[in-house]
Amino acid sequence: MKFNGFRHLREGAKGLVRNGWMTFASVSAVTVTLLLVGIFAMLMFNVNKISDNVEKDVEIQVFVEREADQAKIDSVGDSLKQLPGVASVRYSSKEEELDRFKEQLGEGSQAYRSVEKDNPLHDRYIVKATSPKETETLANSINKMENIDSVEYGKDYVKKMFNFLEGVRIGGIILIVGLTFMAMFLISNTIKVTIFSRRREIEIMRLVGAKNGFIRAPFFVEGLLMGILGAIIPIVVVYFGYEASYNVIQPQLATINEGIFSLIPPGQLSLEVVLILLGLGAFIGVWGSTTSLGRFLKI
Repeated sequence: MKFNGFRHLREGAKGLVRNGWMTFASVSAVTVTLLLVGIFAMLMFNVNKISDNVEKDVEIQVFVEREADQAKIDSVGDSLKQLPGVASVRYSSKEEELDRFKEQLGEGSQAYRSVEKDNPLHDRYIVKATSPKETETLANSINKMENIDSVEYGKDYVKKMFNFLEGVRIGGIILIVGLTFMAMFLISNTIKVTIFSRRREIEIMRLVGAKNGFIRAPFFVEGLLMGILGAIIPIVVVYFGYEASYNVIQPQLATINEGIFSLIPPGQLSLEVVLILLGLGAFIGVWGSTTSLGRFLKI
């Protein structure tokens, strides 16, 4: 018996209708799980984006000795640029630092007046590493240079931040994988019940000489259709839910630290989410159908 795509598609669709409650149970299992996967996937996309932004924003503050003349200050800048692992070097003179201090506290403040005549601030270089994880190593190298008063980069904060972000990423991946396997388990068990209820039909097909591939095909199609149907609602809910959340949350985040904590626009995520959920739904449906048929009936 040759494979007939249209015939098997028609038989698979009939099977969905004929086993209405079982179909509903399977599609519901996929829908609930993919909805959770979709929500956590959206969170993970944005956590990764924010993590990248935060990591890229980590800076090393290099304070030059106050006694250093301009030649030594320039020499420090040249040496910083030549260090391996340096992405950028920006200079801020002590006069610019004083102006910034003035803007923050106000010209009439007591703190500003106390330092206005005898500027106690340092010339400063702001250094960024090519890789955020190399920040500590680079800071230690800079600290050994001549004419350096101090080096700051929030050592404890940076370590805790990197560990936290890495933990969130790993935890999110584990959670999504766990939810996917849970969906595969649920639909596999549901389809086992469906197959058991149709065991007589399968036995008749085998008696008339139907090959294993021919028997599997309608169930393959049913699983595929159930997976795709189960992905439709999560796609709609996750996309429009994210769009509504984005419109409420993004304006608030945009004002924090020059947009470092900004979210990914819905339009950039829509195609990825559709493809991920459709592909995952189809995979879960097909996997659940084929494994249930093979293991349960030993075909």
